[in-house]
Amino acid sequence: MKKALIYIALGFTTLTGYAATPLWIRDIQISPDGTEITFCYKGDIYKVPAKGGTATRLTTQESYEANPIWSPDGKQIAFASDRHGNFDVFIMSADGGAAQRLTTHSAGEIPSAFTPDGKYILFSAAIQDPASSALFPRSTMTELYKVPATGGRTEQVLGTPAEAVCFDKTGDRFSIKTRRALKTNGGNTILLLSRATYGCTMQKLVNIPT
Repeated sequence: MKKALIYIALGFTTLTGYAATPLWIRDIQISPDGTEITFCYKGDIYKVPAKGGTATRLTTQESYEANPIWSPDGKQIAFASDRHGNFDVFIMSADGGAAQRLTTHSAGEIPSAFTPDGKYILFSAAIQDPASSALFPRSTMTELYKVPATGGRTEQVLGTPAEAVCFDKTGDRFSIKTRRALKTNGGNTILLLSRATYGCTMQKLVNIPT
């Protein structure tokens, strides 16, 4: 009986460990002008000069903040926060202060990038998986959306999971990392997409098996 209780306790510890949010330094992003670095530490957003120095804490909520991304002009930072129960996209000044909530869906929304003109923020969330692009339908599979940086209606950009969104200098094309498109069978694929068509034109760059 004692041994069984030990196993149960160990199992509970393992489950609670997996459920805990990471508290180490992560989600590191350098500012567009290269002078500052933002990162997440113990559930808050910080920034520090790229040349080194004391980090400034930008968020002080009891909630968990993560995934900070810089606006193209370096004046704002978008991030994910669970201060309303699930992760939503927020935006604030790059110097901290009050943050504006941009998304309100019950799904968890994680920001990935600003559009080059700074007008929209692209984020991932499992909201609506269109049948036309559902190669392997799962409730946990996300789609790519955009929301105005000033607030407003969200729009779906891609019906397939898309992470690490990165625009080129012209803003005409962007690359993504996806596990789902082109039947990659679980591998990581990097795609190059046309911004004008939001994914109607795709070029497969590399496939890395897992």
